[in-house]
Amino acid sequence: MPPTSSPPELLQGTLDVMILSVLQSQSLHGYGIARQIEARSGRLLTIEEGSLYPALHRMTKRGELAAEWRTNDTGRRARFYRLTTDGKRRLAEQVSLWDTLSGAVSRVVHGSSRQAAPDARLGWE
Repeated sequence: MPPTSSPPELLQGTLDVMILSVLQSQSLHGYGIARQIEARSGRLLTIEEGSLYPALHRMTKRGELAAEWRTNDTGRRARFYRLTTDGKRRLAEQVSLWDTLSGAVSRVVHGSSRQAAPDARLGWE
């Protein structure tokens, strides 16, 4: 049976890129963003409000998201988020970084000794 919630360690550093990715195709309110992440992950990831809303606030403050109050499908007011130009740029950067990082982790986990190109190496601080 799949886990019902995502370990915080797994999501640290990946929540922002998941939010940006979901908002690439449409503007959504927080609950809609969380449900899209859940659906796209095959129900393996559950995003809690205590993680989601601080991330949305942080990303809005950085200028990656714009937010506006609108009425949702049920007639309630909700804050809808959309990508800004900076958010689109950040998404492209983060997807490239994620592809490099996930490939490197996969090689470690599966025991491959194939090395990445020197310019693609990631440093840990």
